[in-house]
Amino acid sequence: MNKTRVWMIVGCCSIGLVMLAWGQGVRKPGLWDMTSTMTWQKTPMPPGVTMPPGAGNPFAPTTRTTQVCLTQEMIDKYGAPVATPQQGCTISNVVLKSDSMTAEMTCTGRMNAHATIESSWAGDTAHGTMHFTGTSQMGANAIPIEFTIESTSSYKGADCGSVKPLSVPASK
Repeated sequence: MNKTRVWMIVGCCSIGLVMLAWGQGVRKPGLWDMTSTMTWQKTPMPPGVTMPPGAGNPFAPTTRTTQVCLTQEMIDKYGAPVATPQQGCTISNVVLKSDSMTAEMTCTGRMNAHATIESSWAGDTAHGTMHFTGTSQMGANAIPIEFTIESTSSYKGADCGSVKPLSVPASK
């Protein structure tokens, strides 16, 4: 499997990732740090295939910290910063509560998948989980994929500095 396909899957996964750790009560417009760990339950790597020496394993659990600029418009519409979904992905069933939120993401086309998204919050921190299951088209084969992303976010301040806010996508 080529690296472009791997990054396409990871990019699609990032759609839900930016939704994970935000909530109605704690959300403040401004800059947030988000630390997320992605763990694969089923990788798109066919059984028995190994990566070349020195290439690393793109499907090993990975943790990354990113900064997100949350706008009031995102808070009002989704309760979370939602990236513009990749072609074929939609966000739906967003339910906001005083200390939590849930949503779903559905992708069709080269990737047919469904994700459930949950988050909760208190004070200036939030915790979230996204579970993503489906298939990714690899040539003539539909390869099963499944992963979970766990996330923790913390509020840094009202000024986003050079971090640009994500555009607000339309909902389903």
